[in-house]
Amino acid sequence: MSKRILFLSLIGAVAIGTVTAGGLALASTSTEPTLEHGSARYAAPSDGSAGSFTYTVDVSDDSGIQGLKVIVWPASSKLDPTEAELRSAESAKCRSTSDETARCTYKLKVTKREAAGLAKGTWYVSALATAEDGDTTFVPRATSFDLTR
Repeated sequence: MSKRILFLSLIGAVAIGTVTAGGLALASTSTEPTLEHGSARYAAPSDGSAGSFTYTVDVSDDSGIQGLKVIVWPASSKLDPTEAELRSAESAKCRSTSDETARCTYKLKVTKREAAGLAKGTWYVSALATAEDGDTTFVPRATSFDLTR
């Protein structure tokens, strides 16, 4: 066999091996959940009704969404929650919008008494999304909003 044929055969084998290995790597790579289009809104209590805080976000993952945990905190507290702390936080209600995406909403009622004790200024929302395959995404400051009276 000539050296030229042997060289071309080796190049072909390397190219096929690279494509095969790349294909296997792509097939086994899972993605982490993503959070998009998040928004937060605070409505102060009025004379006749409680106020509320609402955080809504679209969460996606190629395996589907298992859930979303949320903590709301004032910037002045310097709280800065960790991923571990969010694992025991309250859950948002998630409704599937497709096989891969869910719209998750976290809502709290706020009484007049509670509202009187809330810090004015910037507040943050921390979120921990969990996919059906167990992958997680922690977003320490998913969004912010201003609380005024």
